[in-house]
Amino acid sequence: MEIKKIEKPKKALYRQRAHCNPLSDALFAYPTSPDHVNWAEHYPAHFPNSGVPADHLVVNTSEHPVSYPDEPVPDELNGASSPRPQILDIGCGFGGLLMHLSQLFPDELSLGMEIRGQVSNYVGERIRASRLIETSTCNNASVIRTNSMKYLVNYIRKEQCSKLFFCFADPHFKRSNKRRRIINDSLMSVYSYVLQPGGMIYFITDVKDLYDWMEGCCNRASALFERVSEEELSNDPVIPAMKTGTEEGMKVQRNGQPVWYAAYRKRLDLQ
Repeated sequence: MEIKKIEKPKKALYRQRAHCNPLSDALFAYPTSPDHVNWAEHYPAHFPNSGVPADHLVVNTSEHPVSYPDEPVPDELNGASSPRPQILDIGCGFGGLLMHLSQLFPDELSLGMEIRGQVSNYVGERIRASRLIETSTCNNASVIRTNSMKYLVNYIRKEQCSKLFFCFADPHFKRSNKRRRIINDSLMSVYSYVLQPGGMIYFITDVKDLYDWMEGCCNRASALFERVSEEELSNDPVIPAMKTGTEEGMKVQRNGQPVWYAAYRKRLDLQ
């Protein structure tokens, strides 16, 4: 019997331009609602009776397509007690932070959301290779190609998530393009909707103008979120992962550039 050698994907083969317009009308497959997502396809180890093989890969790209059913997924695959992703890395890039998060929080499912097709393929192949090479690795991580600015609530239920990450997001420098920024005033209520009470938004960037913008959006949403103190963040294990866990973060560190980061907590007293 021939044993197939498992190799991790080479990042150089999946390069794609860094900038993408999230407000364009690019077509994505997306579910009608979170009830129409079969999470067993993304986390087969957590659904041992689903029949989904360990090497199954759906990313929502032409290479690894996903189809969403017209009818809701059965409760045994997506019911109230079924596991669902609680940690989202929005704009996950090449998946460095996503891999860190899967290790930092082994009892929670982490999901990367990425709009670029080739980059999403790389992350998916990276996760699958890690699962097959080291069977206990990355079983709680997955990735989906989607436009989270448009379709986040098609995947995620109300108060499903404990953490949202926005790391080294596209700054969209032009004044006319600032509405494309992934954290903006109109999306703060959406992020509050998917977060549990006490859930966290984290962001980091090496662009001070973008940091000021994101900070301003969160501060203006003070009815929904409160800022987490520097003292609390100094003991938070995700902060070092945010700084060095991504490709962009490692590049910034090599170049000795400063970074700015913050975290905001969804208020517990929301009705």
